[in-house]
Amino acid sequence: MADKLLVTLKKSTVGTNPSARGTVRALGLRRIGQTVELPDDPAVRGQIRAVRYLVECEEVESAKAAPKKAAPKKKEEAEA
Repeated sequence: MADKLLVTLKKSTVGTNPSARGTVRALGLRRIGQTVELPDDPAVRGQIRAVRYLVECEEVESAKAAPKKAAPKKKEEAEA
């Protein structure tokens, strides 16, 4: 599984059942075209599956590697 999911609301919730509207709101989506980044876990995947006809989902891999630190300067370079 990916680390994060990008979920975008593609269709309006007008005319859908109240539970679908509530699920879209629970995902943090308010407007058509709005995208939110959510954790990739079974609960979020279930919510997306329930409203899959309204949203688009994209998996995002985040870099797990720690950022590299700059090597300490030598004494001679620091004084110059």
